[in-house]
Amino acid sequence: MTAPSQVDYHDVLRVWREADTIPAIEHAWLYDHLMPIFGDPGGPTYEGWTLLAALAAQTRRLRLGLLVTSNRFRPPAMLAKMAATVDVVSGGRLDFGIGAGSRPSHPLARREYDAHGLPYHDFTDSVGSLAEACTIIRRLWTEAEPFDFHGTHHQLVGAFGNPKPVQRPYPPILIGGRSAALLRVVAEHADLWNIPGGDIADVASRSALLDRYCAEIGRDPAAITRSIHLPVSYDQPGATRAAISAAVDAGFRHIVLGLSTPYPPDVAHWVAAEIISTTAV
Repeated sequence: MTAPSQVDYHDVLRVWREADTIPAIEHAWLYDHLMPIFGDPGGPTYEGWTLLAALAAQTRRLRLGLLVTSNRFRPPAMLAKMAATVDVVSGGRLDFGIGAGSRPSHPLARREYDAHGLPYHDFTDSVGSLAEACTIIRRLWTEAEPFDFHGTHHQLVGAFGNPKPVQRPYPPILIGGRSAALLRVVAEHADLWNIPGGDIADVASRSALLDRYCAEIGRDPAAITRSIHLPVSYDQPGATRAAISAAVDAGFRHIVLGLSTPYPPDVAHWVAAEIISTTAV
C-alpha cells in the first residue's frame, strides 16, 4: 500500500511499476483521503480513484484497489460507475475496497469533509448508508434493466450501469473496519474483510465476531477472506516479518504491507527479498 499523500505521483508510479514485475507481490493499494491525515497538513494528497485509474493503465498484472473508499465521499451509483471504469481499464484487476468513512475522533480526517462541503453524519448513519450502498453497487454491476431504489439513506430512480465490470459476476468486494456494527455489514456483503493491524488478540477477537455474525445469517465464514494492513519497518524488517507470521497464525492470509514515504530505491524488490521471501508462514 502506498498512501498517496506527502509524495509525488511519479514516486508512487515508480513503486507500482516495480511491484508489477514481482510475482511475490500480488496486489497494490491506495487510500482514500482528500487532505493529509499525517505529516504536513498542507502537503499534497491525490484523489484516490482518479489516481487508481492512472495506475491501472500503467500496470499489467497487479490486482489493485483503494484501502478503503470512503462511502461518505461519493454517491454509490457514481462510485459504481467509477469502479466499473477502473475494472475495464485494468482488464479486470480491481478489488473494490469500501468502508463507512473516517472516524469522528480523527480531527485531520474530519476537516476534509468541511473543506469539501461534504456532510458528516454520525457513525450509525454511515454504517446504514454503507449497507445500502453495497446493495446498490452490486445491482448496478449485475442487473440488465434500470431499477428504482428507495432506501433510508439513498433514493434512485431509473438506476442503470453500463459498461459492466469485466469481472463476473462483479469485482470482489473488500470492506474495511473493525466495529461490531460494521462487521454485520461485512458478514452480509463482503468477499474480503480488512482490518488495520495492531493488537493481534483484538484482531483475532474481531474475526471471531465476524464468524458469529456469518453464522447468524447462514453464511459460511470461510467465504470471507481475512485481510490485514501491517506497516513495513525499513529499519527493523524482522519486526514486520514477526507481525506477518502472527497475523497468518490468526487466520489472515491477505496481507497488505504499508510503505512509508519517502520510498527507498528499489523498495518493492527489497520488500520481496527482505520481508516476503524470508517470512515463515
